[in-house]
Amino acid sequence: MLVELDFRSHIPIYLQIMERIENQVANGVLKPSDQLPTVRQLAADLRVNFNTVARAYRLLDEAGVISTQQGRGTYVLERLPAEKARELRNVTLDGLVRAFLADATRNGFGPEEVAKTTRALLARWRTEGAPPADGEEENEAGRPSNPKESEVW
Repeated sequence: MLVELDFRSHIPIYLQIMERIENQVANGVLKPSDQLPTVRQLAADLRVNFNTVARAYRLLDEAGVISTQQGRGTYVLERLPAEKARELRNVTLDGLVRAFLADATRNGFGPEEVAKTTRALLARWRTEGAPPADGEEENEAGRPSNPKESEVW
């Protein structure tokens, strides 16, 4: 199970863990009856405190996303109804956008700058069928300014 965390984010780590697991369940990456890593194992893998992962698992258990059975492990529960999955995806997206906007604001960007850059990157995503890679800058022609040597524009 892949869980990436942003230790510089203002979002608490336990919430990030919850969001990543909920998103993987909503998107079908984690399927019903899949076993999750133990609390200790995930804490070691992520290099976070055991109690942080335990809190995330407890809250996910209370929300009906997973089930922790003493001595047997932690498992993903049956797939959420379509409406609940859609709601979960929307909540996840809303949280990501809010975190992005908060980071942009902390870095001194205003709404117009954010909107302009976001529109350009979304247009590339639509055209290319995949989101632009991190660190890939556009030149004035709207193409990456640092294409790989094997790519021909």
